[in-house]
Amino acid sequence: MLPRGRARALGAAALLLLLLLLLLLLLVGFFQFGRDGKCECGGPGGARRDPGSVPCAPTPCVSPGGRPRGAAAVDGDPPAHRGGHSRSDCVPPRPPLPKCELLHVAVVCAGHNSSRDLVTLVKSVLFYRKNPLHFHLVTDATARNILEMLFHTWMVPAVRVSFYDAEELKPQISWIPNKHYSGLYGLMKLVLPGVLPPDLARVIVLDTDVTFASDIAELWALFAHFSDEQVIGLVENQSDWYLGNLWRNHRPWPALGRGFNTGVILLWLDRLRQAGWEQMWKLTAGQELLTLPSTSLADQDIFNAVIKEHPGLVQPLPCVWNVQLSDHTLAERCYSEAADLKVIHWNSPKKLRVKNKHVAYFRNLYLTFLEYDGNLLRRELFGCPSPPPSGAKQLQQALAHLDEEDACFEFRQQQLMVHRVHVTFLPHVPPPARPHDVTLVAQLSMDRLQMLEALCRHWPGPMSLALYLTDAEAQQFLRFVEASAVLSARQDVAYHVVYREGPLYPVNQLRNVALAQALTPYVFLSDIDFLPAFSLYDYLRASIEQLQLGSEQKAALVVPAFETLHYRFSFPSSKAELLALLDSGALYTFRFHEWPRGHAATDYVRWREARTPYRVQWAADYEPYVVVPRDCPRYDPRFVGFGWNKVAHIVELDAQEYELLVLPEAFTIHLPHAPSLDISRFRSSPTYRDCLQALKDEFHQDLSRRYGAAALKYLTALQQPRGA
Repeated sequence: MLPRGRARALGAAALLLLLLLLLLLLLVGFFQFGRDGKCECGGPGGARRDPGSVPCAPTPCVSPGGRPRGAAAVDGDPPAHRGGHSRSDCVPPRPPLPKCELLHVAVVCAGHNSSRDLVTLVKSVLFYRKNPLHFHLVTDATARNILEMLFHTWMVPAVRVSFYDAEELKPQISWIPNKHYSGLYGLMKLVLPGVLPPDLARVIVLDTDVTFASDIAELWALFAHFSDEQVIGLVENQSDWYLGNLWRNHRPWPALGRGFNTGVILLWLDRLRQAGWEQMWKLTAGQELLTLPSTSLADQDIFNAVIKEHPGLVQPLPCVWNVQLSDHTLAERCYSEAADLKVIHWNSPKKLRVKNKHVAYFRNLYLTFLEYDGNLLRRELFGCPSPPPSGAKQLQQALAHLDEEDACFEFRQQQLMVHRVHVTFLPHVPPPARPHDVTLVAQLSMDRLQMLEALCRHWPGPMSLALYLTDAEAQQFLRFVEASAVLSARQDVAYHVVYREGPLYPVNQLRNVALAQALTPYVFLSDIDFLPAFSLYDYLRASIEQLQLGSEQKAALVVPAFETLHYRFSFPSSKAELLALLDSGALYTFRFHEWPRGHAATDYVRWREARTPYRVQWAADYEPYVVVPRDCPRYDPRFVGFGWNKVAHIVELDAQEYELLVLPEAFTIHLPHAPSLDISRFRSSPTYRDCLQALKDEFHQDLSRRYGAAALKYLTALQQPRGA
């Protein structure tokens, strides 16, 4: 047995020797790496590496034979990298991306549904981005109308949007037969180098059905791996489509190996132009169409045919930048965990209904952005100075002048708020041009959706409806319409989503959105909780024609309003039936018990016997439902929540010398419902009522400034404080 002191000394010496050996091993490894300059990559995104290897960017290369290295081996294919499908060879780490570099993104978008898809794509990009963005959108007229309004009202900092007319591009690709469901729009990516500004050197091109799960700047950084000859960056196609023989007589277009998918593309534009891209793809397409009847996968077929002839043009991208969820996808070979994923591509016609082992995860990722509050994406890019969105500076100045200690701060803040607006949220067919046609205009929130089916049954004409919803509620509304046979059959109802923000209901802003989107010469300004007479649409058009209303005659046709207190109610089919219900107590003139001043000027006693339209005079607090020309004065947006929102509009009509004519056979009936939050606040809060009075006073002052002496009658009639 060794003495205790000697044992301790030997143990310390052994520990020191072990540390020296570890240090020596580390030094050897360091010098080997410095000498060879090599690194190792394994699975997708470099997820699996040998112990001691150095991580690197997973960018594949093209072998001298032209086949992308790292493609999966199938029967008849040359052996591939052992890592599996679309695994990547190793390159040195990418250089850091300049923090504030402007990234350019191009998308082709047409129609109502594609516009909704684009919004979800943009949300996912904005969620992760750290750079200024410039979106280049090739659109038809429908998508441009939707997206111009949306981006203008979204007011996202450090985001620019440019539009290009898809109609002008159709002659360049209309000669190509295409069986793909995208039609001509699916071929337009081919002409982007000639469409985008000539000084634009690089662009990321995306399909509308992709969802980002990473910062788009990481994708942009892959341009650094292009050689001098490479002009197109693509991810390998993750199905066997281009290998052929999927069924009898299956003849795909030529492709390099498994081919490439064009849902995500990096285009080096100036190089493409110098290489004569337009002549190149047209010559290749023309040659192939001599033996093939059409394209099956639109632009993707032509891109692949060109790459087959010129393999040096393509820079294969890591598969995680386009994880393709088609019916027979091989995408599962691309990723091993959620952190690998960069871009999800719903490239099956079934979209979210596609069958896939991990589709539940992918669907949840998509739904996260679908229902994500877009208002939260209005965040600044700190450290990246950029011009503010249009109107943002003036808005910030106006908000800065508000006093947060003011008891009416909520009212003043709400009236300044710019809400995101998505017009024609669902497919809509504009009405044919008719000189006397009328659009019903109204607004509603989620708690009034149940009124829509009944309204559609009562009003067969066009409607323009503004809905005040959150992003999540907008998707519930979409499902509500799709599930309703009545609503889904109506293509002449335009639904415009105004996204909710702030504590008060912006009723007049909503009305103005719906009014601005009406397409007929006349509008019936109604509310969602009223049902018009079954015959009212035809009667209004006939009355407009008979009265010979035109641009020179300013007239507002009054539709008398009634109400029932019964939830179960037999709707009258004629004026005679309505009068019988009125006499029996089943109906009342609107707000007879609560606010008779609002409709007393209609003169219901005279209306009972009237056979022809009759003129009535404006009176204080009068707020009838009227039919007016589409270019009538807009509603005053200062009135938010409950109270005086329609009254102020009728004052404006009278000030502009609109004649008030009551129609003898017209009527509309209010149905009972639970009181809104705003009317409850009005009834319970003295502060709320005081703020409404302050808004009235400001409205009176504005009347005096605009109309001078002509406004005296309103000031006299309205000088006494009243309820709403």
